[in-house]
Amino acid sequence: MASLQGRTAIITGASSGIGAAAAEALSRAGVRLVLTGRRARPAVEVPNSIYIRGDVTEPGLVESLFAKAPECDIVVNNAGILVAGEVDDIDLNAVAHMVRVNVDAAYRVAYLAARHFKEIRKGHLVNISSVLGTKVRLTAGAYSGTKHAIEALSEALRQELAGTRVKVTCVEPGLVMTELHRDFAVHPREQFEIRQALEPEDVARAIVFALEQPDHVNVARLMLLAADQAI
Repeated sequence: MASLQGRTAIITGASSGIGAAAAEALSRAGVRLVLTGRRARPAVEVPNSIYIRGDVTEPGLVESLFAKAPECDIVVNNAGILVAGEVDDIDLNAVAHMVRVNVDAAYRVAYLAARHFKEIRKGHLVNISSVLGTKVRLTAGAYSGTKHAIEALSEALRQELAGTRVKVTCVEPGLVMTELHRDFAVHPREQFEIRQALEPEDVARAIVFALEQPDHVNVARLMLLAADQAI
């Protein structure tokens, strides 16, 4: 495995959940970090990091991250929200905001990362998708659509950047115990009878695994599911 010591990463959605766990894991591996999230402070203080409070949909926020880290050679494109509901009940304004976060802002992060990495002639973009980026389920079609968009962009960028020393990985977690489902009347773990869902740290280990591969290996897609998640 390649060492991550001395590298620099930008992580979006880093104030909690997968982003915070990834920040902790990468910090332990010796990575310098520029983190952003909507909270005033991250859930966990991470050594060797800068935290910038903000919403990824804010004009100029994403650009400011790269300005803070011109040496950045890792981007974990993680910020995302989930809106679900039946046809008659779903909040369309909330759906539109989800698209701005999960697609508009995520695409901006991805393209700016790709341009930056091409300029410095190295780098690794990790896009956080979902198992629902590969399929759909009832009431979650809008969310699935945003993640299908991430899948398509990831594969297109991977193909375009092949041979440039710029890698692209798409991570596809199943159910993870984060705040993403906090407003659900019935938590998916109960709905689908999942005894033990994934933890953010499980996804963080997968991210580190992809990043630690030798130069000639690119983990293009990495799906991880709870052992009893029969999706």
